[in-house]
Amino acid sequence: MTLSRRRFLRNSTAGGLALAAPSLIGSIARAQDGPIKLGSLHDLAGPLAATGEPMVYAIQLAVEELNAAGGLLGREIELINYDTQSNIQLYSQFAQQLAVRDKVDVIHGGITSASREAIRPIFSRFRTLYFYNTLYEGGVCDRNTFNTGTTPAQTVEKLVPRAMDLWGKKAYIIAADYNYGQITAKWMRKYVEDNGGEVLSTDFFPLDVTNFGPSISRIQAAEPDLLLSAMVGGNHTAFYRQWAAAGLKDEIPIASTTFGLVNEPATLEDSESKGVLGSYGYFEELATPASQAFVKAIKDRHGAQTPYISELAAASYEGVHLWAEGVKQAGTVERMPVIEALETGLSFEGPSGNVVVDPKTHHVTRNTFLAEVENRAWKVLDTFEQQAPLDTAAVCDLEANPNDTTHYIIDI
Repeated sequence: MTLSRRRFLRNSTAGGLALAAPSLIGSIARAQDGPIKLGSLHDLAGPLAATGEPMVYAIQLAVEELNAAGGLLGREIELINYDTQSNIQLYSQFAQQLAVRDKVDVIHGGITSASREAIRPIFSRFRTLYFYNTLYEGGVCDRNTFNTGTTPAQTVEKLVPRAMDLWGKKAYIIAADYNYGQITAKWMRKYVEDNGGEVLSTDFFPLDVTNFGPSISRIQAAEPDLLLSAMVGGNHTAFYRQWAAAGLKDEIPIASTTFGLVNEPATLEDSESKGVLGSYGYFEELATPASQAFVKAIKDRHGAQTPYISELAAASYEGVHLWAEGVKQAGTVERMPVIEALETGLSFEGPSGNVVVDPKTHHVTRNTFLAEVENRAWKVLDTFEQQAPLDTAAVCDLEANPNDTTHYIIDI
């Protein structure tokens, strides 16, 4: 963690934003004409801290902008953030506190798919509107939930064919051993085979694994043309360093759905990361005025030690503004009117470009990008405009089935 939690909270308070401590917010009673309450559940400690910090910074920025413009419906927005400390049990505990005790009007939160699936049923049970602003494996079909991150049809479908065009048809897949990694590995296999290639093998790793020596030996023995990685979190970053140390960095190139979401390019040496290919819904290096203003606003406040500002931060910022557009159109913060307003296909022009709510899936149509690491930063190679969440659209139709709350494992 590059910025301590204590310092983060101090900076937030100094900036005038109500980031209430759990012991304090319990005494806040909801009043009809009081502040609108926006709950946030993100990791500011533990292995996912560097991922959670910029997501909270982005939510904080969006709330500040809305309050500076007069709030919503003439009411100030109060941000109530709980640090889930990379602990799934704390996600469940704080989710109930936000919904039952704090009685927030909306919640933005969750990083991993495991944390999302721990808290999503809680928000459905207590009828609290929920935004999940993280790229994931797709398939969530829930009228109470809006998903602003990318899914495989928006990014992996672009990444795998480009990698195969560059490096060859024989792929080896490595992935984190939970639902994101397991399902994303299936999508990788699909796109490899759709493009005439072959997957030699797939290895899964628990999130706490840091020694990849045996696996690296297996990959080397298999002699793939390329490596596809869906490794997650700070511990898995060790793989890339061990891969380069084994002398395989330039022998077997890597394309990843997760590398560089946090600080990997800046953390690793150029010799360890140069040439890694990635595809996301946003890169900090995008040279558009909206992107540059977004990055500057966050770094001006939080300094040079701010973790990398990835799709997760951009989607969090865009998620808050999309919710705000729903409140404005509905004329209330009540859950169902806001959902119905969002389902009209509301949009927001954010740092990644135009983001549009898809009423059938509650996902978004958004720009996606392809980039490679160069000099310890991302170099954006291609832009794919207005990519629809076609994977989830294949299994989810909330217009026809509004009571659906399934996380579909899409048949690939």
